[in-house]
Amino acid sequence: MDYVSALVPPVVMAVFFIGLIRVIVKTQGGANKAKEDAAVDAALARAEGARQTSANTDA
Repeated sequence: MDYVSALVPPVVMAVFFIGLIRVIVKTQGGANKAKEDAAVDAALARAEGARQTSANTDA
């Protein structure tokens, strides 16, 4: 029975890992993709604007 107790943790972790990968793949794209892309674009624009503002004040 030692072999069963040795195999259970890796099997359980593999099952959860496969489940996690499936969730990640299923949630890619879809209805929320445009909203997520817009949020990332807004964050990048804010960061770029802050960097340009600090560059202008340093000069």
